[in-house]
Amino acid sequence: MKIIGRKREKDSLMQCLMSKRPEFVVVYGRRRVGKTYLVREYFNKQFSFYATGLTDEKTKGQLRGFQASLNEYGDEDKSIPKDWFEAFTRLRKLLESDKVYREPVNNKRVIFLDEGDGAAVVRFHVVDDKVLDGTFANDALYFTKIYFSWASAQEDLVLIACGSATSWIITNLLTDKKGFHNRVTRRIHLAPFSLAECEKLFEFNDIVMPRNQMIESYMVFGGIPHYLNLLDQRLSLAQNINELCFKEYGYLHNEYYNLFHSLYDKPEKHMAILEALARNKDGMTRSELSKEKEIGGGSILTKDLRELEECGFIRKFSNFSKGESESLYQLIDPFTLFSIRFIQNKKFDSWNEYINSPGYNSWRGNSFEIVCLNHIDQIKTSLGISGIETNEFAWRSTKAEKGAQIDLIISRKDGVINLCEMKYTNEEYSLDADEYEKIQNRMVQFQKETGAKEAIHITLICGNGYKQSKYSGIVQNIIIGDDLFDN
Repeated sequence: MKIIGRKREKDSLMQCLMSKRPEFVVVYGRRRVGKTYLVREYFNKQFSFYATGLTDEKTKGQLRGFQASLNEYGDEDKSIPKDWFEAFTRLRKLLESDKVYREPVNNKRVIFLDEGDGAAVVRFHVVDDKVLDGTFANDALYFTKIYFSWASAQEDLVLIACGSATSWIITNLLTDKKGFHNRVTRRIHLAPFSLAECEKLFEFNDIVMPRNQMIESYMVFGGIPHYLNLLDQRLSLAQNINELCFKEYGYLHNEYYNLFHSLYDKPEKHMAILEALARNKDGMTRSELSKEKEIGGGSILTKDLRELEECGFIRKFSNFSKGESESLYQLIDPFTLFSIRFIQNKKFDSWNEYINSPGYNSWRGNSFEIVCLNHIDQIKTSLGISGIETNEFAWRSTKAEKGAQIDLIISRKDGVINLCEMKYTNEEYSLDADEYEKIQNRMVQFQKETGAKEAIHITLICGNGYKQSKYSGIVQNIIIGDDLFDN
């Protein structure tokens, strides 16, 4: 099978094979983003050992599945390990044998431990040196202290642990200060596809679609490969959305609920945060979120925000010229926004009915802004500033009337600030008198409140192109939808 895009990730995996040290790699990201597919296809399914978790199975069931994997890779013992101590002892013996497959590149032994579809296959829970049952390592202390002691001396060993960016992965593998501290040599965060990668996927699947519709598909499904692979080439985009999301049997009809219940043990607060941000497209501070009845504050809110950010559902933006406490959290996952607006709070039974509804244009504008926030690198390329150091901000006025908000500010080291206005319309966008006045007022208010001394460049990002008008003189840069497809 062909791996679409993922150049940086493939380079990282190749470096593991070229390395002269043992490697412990964590591949993580949200559900359905293609983590397992990337690793399996990159290595052409050729591993020294591969085990995947079993959905909803406790310790005994997971051990049975692990034993089957041991047998598949050459272990002749047909008995089920009585615990994880025995399971990993048998794995070590297997890896030390002459039977084990070795990658041709540097004769590497590659072990792939895959969380699977909602299973706890790579989870090693240790709380106050006590091990929690029902995990892939019933004796986690053994695994971390003994197994890793052995593994750290095996220069030809590459261990890849793959799982969703859950609280467990983040806390225990990426930021742990105990058993796994300094053990992870590489971390690969698999993000959704860019528009350019989506275009390549559509071509691979023989889906014929103009770029403006590709942008609209991104506004619904995001860049999640699994969702995009579900599109039926015989149907229009609107028909596909209707079949997948609005029919009771539709594959994505319950995906929003399933997604968060697979990622988190108690997802209610995570979902409450997302729903609050969906109602406030301009973003919310941590303090504002904590005042929401269903959310609350404290360390739990901190943890939940970190987890949602790691998964790519939200983004934390510094509020230009303001302190950390005024940083804004914004929802940046298109599918989540779409699901909350149209599926969770269902008013109509078909997508065509929504297209003609009052809330449609509001959602479309909001969703296109999210598309742009996920393509800042492409925006910088279009501006010709890829080689210039920049910082990205949002800004919300504390003094002006409602609406004095700028969702994307690019502050450049060459003395320029790009104030980005993002517009998505059916036809080419053209500035009129009303919008000209709004942009002028926002620019003046921004300079007044922030004291910015840099040159201000108004940048229009127009999904369906731009048409000049007598008010165009206020604009320094025009970016159109095609520009967002740059690699």
